[in-house]
Amino acid sequence: MEKEVLEKYKKAGEICKEAKELARKELKVGTKVLDLAEKIESFIKKKGAKPAFPVNISINDIAAHYSPDIDDETVIKEGDLVKVDIGVHVDGYIADSAFSVCVGEKSHVLITAAEETLKEVLKAIRPEVTVEELSTIIEEVVSSFDVNPIRNLAGHSLERYIQHGGLSIPNSKVPIKQKIKEGTAIGMEIFTTTGEGWVKESSPTLIYRFLRPVPVRLRTSRLIMGFIVDNFQTLPFAKRWLRKIGSRASLELALRELVSKGAISEYPPLREKSGKPVAQAEETVIVLDKPVITTI
Repeated sequence: MEKEVLEKYKKAGEICKEAKELARKELKVGTKVLDLAEKIESFIKKKGAKPAFPVNISINDIAAHYSPDIDDETVIKEGDLVKVDIGVHVDGYIADSAFSVCVGEKSHVLITAAEETLKEVLKAIRPEVTVEELSTIIEEVVSSFDVNPIRNLAGHSLERYIQHGGLSIPNSKVPIKQKIKEGTAIGMEIFTTTGEGWVKESSPTLIYRFLRPVPVRLRTSRLIMGFIVDNFQTLPFAKRWLRKIGSRASLELALRELVSKGAISEYPPLREKSGKPVAQAEETVIVLDKPVITTI
């Protein structure tokens, strides 16, 4: 990996680490998730970087992909198991990190299981390690806490302006002999639950990603496409980031048109299939002879 590229990954990681510290301080009973997300995103921009994706604040059985809606009134409550997933990019080079808190509790088995599993798998990451080796570690360590991994979620490679690259490291053992190449950037994430260990798509969709320009009928759709290309390229964006373009109703119509035409893809919220709580832990690692964890 070129030194200049590595430095950009490191800078993104340092800002992501600071954003996590801010999030931990602000996350408390009574905090509005909209205020928390926008405070974190504003902090990232003030530090000279940009959000790599909308801040995800997923509560209880929602595992991922919940970012506040326009005028979202959701408030953090005592006992909520909250996942905060933060992405930062510098010139397209991404840091992706997440932590979990059970509000009002000093510890929670799901959080401990996710964090300890992440520590063990990070120790094992090196050039030429296989997906099978890493996925086996994940399943064995998570299971040692008598909880389940989320089997249809995975760690993933990070590429320039691409949050989810071509490499996946599932949260359960898979017989995949693919070797991880030196220089790969990975968002290594672990999800744990007391439920069945599978997630399913739910609603409403609040996060999208641009795929390609297409002819559209609605003026708002054209405005959205131009705004996305100018600001986000192929990185995910939030519906609330579009609120200056049009009214809630016009945005809903335009987003539906853009999805139906294949211009954008949806990231619906992911809920644990049996409705049980989920914890998450994630850090970004650059795979080198001496791996660099950019977000710790």
